[in-house]
Amino acid sequence: MLTRRRLLTVVLAVVGFALLSASEGLLGARWLRAAPSLPSKLTDQEFWTLTESLSEPNGSFRSDNFLSNERGYQLVIPDLVNTIKSGGVYLGVGPEQNFPYIVALKPTMAFIIDIRRGNLHEHLLYKALFEMSADRAEFLSRLFSRKRPAGLSTKSTLGELFAAYDALPASEDLYKENSQKVIDWLTKRHRFALSADDVKGVDYVYREAFFAAGPYLDYSRGGGAGGGNSPTYQELMLANDGTGLNRGFLASEANFTYLKSFESSNLLVPVVGNFGGPKAIRAVGQYVKDHGGTVVAFYLSNVEQYLSQDGIWPIFCASVASLPLDETSTYIYSGRGGPNARGGRFGGGGAFGVVGGRGLQTSTRPILSEVRNCPFRRS
Repeated sequence: MLTRRRLLTVVLAVVGFALLSASEGLLGARWLRAAPSLPSKLTDQEFWTLTESLSEPNGSFRSDNFLSNERGYQLVIPDLVNTIKSGGVYLGVGPEQNFPYIVALKPTMAFIIDIRRGNLHEHLLYKALFEMSADRAEFLSRLFSRKRPAGLSTKSTLGELFAAYDALPASEDLYKENSQKVIDWLTKRHRFALSADDVKGVDYVYREAFFAAGPYLDYSRGGGAGGGNSPTYQELMLANDGTGLNRGFLASEANFTYLKSFESSNLLVPVVGNFGGPKAIRAVGQYVKDHGGTVVAFYLSNVEQYLSQDGIWPIFCASVASLPLDETSTYIYSGRGGPNARGGRFGGGGAFGVVGGRGLQTSTRPILSEVRNCPFRRS
């Protein structure tokens, strides 16, 4: 039988344990709330610091790559959206072909890694034009330096938009005015510390690609091989995912508005880096890991072809192995001849959505099962 004193001791012990448990629970909840997470928005300073700190020195490629030459890069999207959960991190390479994947997959953040600083310049140009434009018609007016035709609205179809701009000549006065507005937007509104070469680079992309070629810009401009086999900007924007649905960023006002908001929140971060280099992929992966994120998609285009030719594909594989991945993490890649024409080195199975016909064909394969066995893997 408990004495009154012993009973009081037991009661106090139980109450103390309960209070301690509650306190630990509260501390645990606070810890969970304070755990690092991917940002919903970056400040301008955070964006520019991240871009510069993750980047490697400027590299070179045989062409400017102003525009994709992959006619069917949308064809894999229906399967991607059924495989990959929204809210992860998207990695990619190159210019505009990343936008439909971002719109469809709705990642929390996106990092575009390219060996050329010129690709960073193009993404800064796109960023400014997205943010400066109220709708698709205004965006195309600025992009092609052509006066906005009367009668265009948010209800205009994409075909109607391109038909209207196709009928108009480019204006050098508009190009000069818009180019200065873009630079002012980046350096005065965002206060990005663009170098003199960066300013020239942004203007170079604007002048040589979009002002000079307009809707008929193709991969051959800027030194890319392909000639008449390359789709034009207009053709790529009017393409669909094989089911008849156009998932492009200009296909609807909703898609455009989503990407405009994503860019305005500084969530698409361009990075300069060689896929076979020592830093960029790993630095991006460390940032994602530090913020509790997962890389769910990595668009490679046909970069693996060049990594293999240069004997540095194993370094790339080891860098990808260091990324935070899960079982749904997916490579999106392209090549000639379909998923079995990769010379065996890039095997992994799971390819689907292959494009028939001319040019590069787009496929997918899981990442995690492949990088578990890649040579020179380092944690």
